Amino acid sequence: MHACKLIYGGWARKGKCYEMVASKFLERMIGYERRSFRFDRAILAIGATEYHGDHLPYGTDTMVAHQLVKEVAKRIDGLLVLPPIPYGMSLHYAKSPIALTLTSETLTKVLKEVFASLLKHGIRKLLIINGHDGNIAPIEVATREFKSEHPEVRLCVLEAWWTTAKELLPKGTFEVWEGLGHAGEGETSIMLATNSELVSMKHAKGAVPDLPSHIQIKWTFEELTPYGATGDPSRATKEKGEKMMKVLVNHIVSFIKEMDKKDWKYGLIDH
Repeated sequence: MHACKLIYGGWARKGKCYEMVASKFLERMIGYERRSFRFDRAILAIGATEYHGDHLPYGTDTMVAHQLVKEVAKRIDGLLVLPPIPYGMSLHYAKSPIALTLTSETLTKVLKEVFASLLKHGIRKLLIINGHDGNIAPIEVATREFKSEHPEVRLCVLEAWWTTAKELLPKGTFEVWEGLGHAGEGETSIMLATNSELVSMKHAKGAVPDLPSHIQIKWTFEELTPYGATGDPSRATKEKGEKMMKVLVNHIVSFIKEMDKKDWKYGLIDH
């Protein structure tokens, strides 16, 4: 009997022995493999490509969201991991080069067509992990409209992991502005925990903008900071980022497991 080595995100082959991992990445799946199993639920990261100060990479929003997806996929069987969407609605960040931005209308349409593609192939349960503030409104429109058109689908969204992490962690975890900010303390910390080789802390600068509570001012980013970052990224640490990843992944995994127990039924539906 040949021993199998389990490889995350693919197949292991030794002699004539094959073993499939618990979760599959669609972009890595070889065509014939799909015939061996069937998915009914999927997870999708949506990010952006834009300036994140002089200390973080342009793909930060996509990297963080997709890293959360990958960590969740390690712990959930039979979850189809979709390729991340690396472009978002970044018009409010577009003055700083090089921002690659979609309009809200374009992103909304792209998402609805992705949902339709999944539904066509029998995947009716989708969890979206969003990594960028400008995507929140297009995701809301796309999911609400598609759900109204297709009541049988289950669409779920973690729309702002940065806010969720702040709420799940003990008070005092962060030092400035509760860890918030574009390329701020929290986002820089989570990048130190997941992609430290892409972080240049010697260039970490930010500013905390003077914004009112409860009523939102619709800003463009250059009105808030000269550094391409808000909050205080210089206070970021790998340890804070590890805590953020842990609570977020645990939270998402718990959500999926609870939904699975109920066959993704909720409220009054199907009761």
